[in-house]
Amino acid sequence: MWLRASTDTAGLGLHTLGIAAFATLVLAACSSAPTKPAESASEPATAASDAGKAGSGANGSNTGKSGSAAAGANGTGASASGSNGASAGGGPAPVPITARGKADFDRAVGFMKAGNVAEAELEFKQVALQFPQLSAPYVNLGILYRKAGHLEQSEDALKTAVERNDGSAVAWTELGATQSLRGEFPNAAASYEKAIADDPNFAPAYRNLGVVSDLYLGDPERALTAFERYKELTGEEKPVSGWIAELRARTGKPPLKRPQPGQAPGATQATPDQKPAEPPPAAPPPKTGG
Repeated sequence: MWLRASTDTAGLGLHTLGIAAFATLVLAACSSAPTKPAESASEPATAASDAGKAGSGANGSNTGKSGSAAAGANGTGASASGSNGASAGGGPAPVPITARGKADFDRAVGFMKAGNVAEAELEFKQVALQFPQLSAPYVNLGILYRKAGHLEQSEDALKTAVERNDGSAVAWTELGATQSLRGEFPNAAASYEKAIADDPNFAPAYRNLGVVSDLYLGDPERALTAFERYKELTGEEKPVSGWIAELRARTGKPPLKRPQPGQAPGATQATPDQKPAEPPPAAPPPKTGG
């Protein structure tokens, strides 16, 4: 089984937190060879995706793009126009992030990491009330509820997260994971597709889309496309390479060629019809006098 924590990046837009609290999901893969991945496990959402990308959410918010270097980790995406929350035209007005608010969010993440669920839940709810433009508190509440087996509450929290920030690939990917656990596989695939549309380089969304497409929706073509993109982004080999090989066989595609030892990736070998370029001829010697 392939279990890897997703690279979650959402939150106050102030600095990135290093968290390693993994939640193993129950969407296990088949036991037959090759070993197949399960959907991604999750760690607390951190501080990046509530700033940056301009787009309109369900509540009229200008939303941030998760995982984007352009969004920045220092909150530079926030502005009077509402890029860190709702625009003046509708929805809750963005509240400036204070040092106290950041400390409250950090404390909630610490509780979550330590397994203090009740304290974490209370802190995230308070942060969500203080800063109505942020999606990260609801992302983390959704993860907490999912780990506790409260899938309906998890889905509700994550739907609120994407309403607040529909440009967060993290929030859409976490919503898809909960929807998969509830057996809502078409909805889960749609959520992963939305995450990919918001951030084409967000690898966990491709992995999860591949799992759902192949194991639960019978769409090996889409699964193959998703896994090949995931491998391209991450460089991971096992077990994704085995699953790709199996999918290529099932869809009638030739196996991928592996580079020869010492051959640079993407380099091609010479064939009888394709000879290596030869060096230019040497210049003729200079003429002597007489």
